[in-house]
Amino acid sequence: RPYSVVSRSATLYAGHRPLTLDVQSESCPMAVVKTKGAIDDPAPGEVLKVVAIDLRSMSDIDGWASETNGVDLLAQEEGDGIYPHYVRKTD
Repeated sequence: RPYSVVSRSATLYAGHRPLTLDVQSESCPMAVVKTKGAIDDPAPGEVLKVVAIDLRSMSDIDGWASETNGVDLLAQEEGDGIYPHYVRKTD
Protein backbone atom coordinates (compact mmCIF):
# COMPACT_ATOMS: atom_id res chain seq x y z
CA ARG A 1 0.00 0.00 0.00
CA PRO A 2 1.50 3.41 -0.89
CA TYR A 3 0.34 5.14 2.31
CA SER A 4 1.75 2.81 4.94
CA VAL A 5 2.36 4.00 8.45
CA VAL A 6 6.04 4.70 8.82
CA SER A 7 6.82 3.98 12.48
CA ARG A 8 5.65 3.61 16.05
CA SER A 9 6.02 6.80 18.06
CA ALA A 10 8.33 6.74 21.05
CA THR A 11 5.79 8.71 23.09
CA LEU A 12 2.66 7.31 24.66
CA TYR A 13 -0.80 8.61 23.86
CA ALA A 14 -3.66 7.47 26.09
CA GLY A 15 -1.52 4.58 27.30
CA HIS A 16 -0.60 3.38 23.80
CA ARG A 17 2.30 3.96 21.46
CA PRO A 18 0.63 5.48 18.41
CA LEU A 19 1.56 4.55 14.89
CA THR A 20 3.05 7.60 13.16
CA LEU A 21 2.34 8.84 9.66
CA ASP A 22 4.77 11.58 8.59
CA VAL A 23 3.20 13.88 5.99
CA GLN A 24 5.49 16.85 6.65
CA SER A 25 6.58 16.95 3.03
CA GLU A 26 2.98 17.15 1.81
CA SER A 27 0.65 20.10 1.30
CA CYS A 28 -3.12 20.27 1.27
CA PRO A 29 -5.00 17.99 0.61
CA MET A 30 -2.39 15.20 0.73
CA ALA A 31 -2.36 14.99 4.55
CA VAL A 32 -5.99 13.83 4.43
CA VAL A 33 -5.45 11.61 1.39
CA LYS A 34 -2.55 9.81 3.06
CA THR A 35 -4.40 9.61 6.40
CA LYS A 36 -7.33 7.94 4.63
CA GLY A 37 -4.93 5.41 3.13
CA ALA A 38 -3.07 4.75 6.38
CA ILE A 39 -6.06 4.40 8.72
CA ASP A 40 -6.47 0.78 7.60
CA ASP A 41 -3.12 -0.17 9.21
CA PRO A 42 -3.97 0.28 12.91
CA ALA A 43 -6.13 -2.25 14.73
CA PRO A 44 -9.41 -0.99 16.19
CA GLY A 45 -8.63 1.06 19.30
CA GLU A 46 -5.14 1.99 18.13
CA VAL A 47 -4.12 5.59 17.55
CA LEU A 48 -2.57 7.00 14.38
CA LYS A 49 -0.43 10.11 14.91
CA VAL A 50 -0.36 12.19 11.73
CA VAL A 51 2.46 14.75 11.69
CA ALA A 52 1.92 17.64 9.26
CA ILE A 53 3.44 21.09 8.68
CA ASP A 54 0.55 22.53 6.67
CA LEU A 55 -1.76 24.65 8.88
CA ARG A 56 -4.70 23.70 6.66
CA SER A 57 -4.32 20.12 7.88
CA MET A 58 -6.02 21.24 11.13
CA SER A 59 -9.36 21.89 9.44
CA ASP A 60 -8.90 19.24 6.75
CA ILE A 61 -8.32 16.33 9.12
CA ASP A 62 -10.99 17.59 11.53
CA GLY A 63 -13.54 17.72 8.71
CA TRP A 64 -12.56 14.32 7.37
CA ALA A 65 -12.74 12.68 10.81
CA SER A 66 -16.13 14.19 11.60
CA GLU A 67 -17.53 12.81 8.33
CA THR A 68 -15.85 9.39 8.46
CA ASN A 69 -17.28 6.36 10.23
CA GLY A 70 -14.80 4.26 12.15
CA VAL A 71 -12.47 7.04 13.31
CA ASP A 72 -12.34 9.52 16.19
CA LEU A 73 -10.16 12.62 16.14
CA LEU A 74 -8.78 12.61 19.69
CA ALA A 75 -6.62 15.72 19.57
CA GLN A 76 -4.79 18.20 17.39
CA GLU A 77 -1.82 20.30 18.47
CA GLU A 78 -0.27 23.49 17.16
CA GLY A 79 3.29 24.53 17.79
CA ASP A 80 6.42 25.65 15.99
CA GLY A 81 4.91 24.97 12.56
CA ILE A 82 4.26 21.28 13.29
CA TYR A 83 0.71 20.00 13.59
CA PRO A 84 0.26 16.53 15.12
CA HIS A 85 -3.19 14.96 14.82
CA TYR A 86 -4.24 11.91 16.84
CA VAL A 87 -6.83 9.72 15.15
CA ARG A 88 -8.18 6.55 16.76
CA LYS A 89 -9.55 3.75 14.61
CA THR A 90 -12.82 2.65 16.20
CA ASP A 91 -13.75 -0.30 14.00
